[in-house]
Amino acid sequence: MSDLKHRLDSFELNDITALICVDIQEIQGQIVNDLDKLGYKLHTGLFAEDAELKLQTHPYDFVIISEHYNASNLETNPLLRAMLDVQSSQRRRQVVALIGPSLHTDSEMEAWANSVDLVISPGDIENFQTVVKRAVQRQKLFYTPIAEVLLEAGLV
Repeated sequence: MSDLKHRLDSFELNDITALICVDIQEIQGQIVNDLDKLGYKLHTGLFAEDAELKLQTHPYDFVIISEHYNASNLETNPLLRAMLDVQSSQRRRQVVALIGPSLHTDSEMEAWANSVDLVISPGDIENFQTVVKRAVQRQKLFYTPIAEVLLEAGLV
């Protein structure tokens, strides 16, 4: 397998896009392979400041952040903090996942506590594609009616 640390696909209109902020190469490799199979265009291998800038400038469809990205933890993770500043109109169209050893895959309480849509344990990485598909479907089911109401009310 080639070194997957740095990947910056070119994005076109209507592409589904993902930002992968995972700095464990084996896990990153599995995520890249699975998101490729799901048709995502990817950005990976970014240092924290660059990833924060990317979050501000592109409305990624899927964002995955490692719990210990850039030697941080859940309390000090700069990307989790940066996600709190993403505009709500953009955030409603994104699925944000957090992966780490202290997390239990699909725990809605842990996801809520960390202000993300999905949490994944590295032990479940072989099921990543299935977990992502389910999370994207849940997000669409939840936010589509909200988006319709906001549109009808002239708020978006």
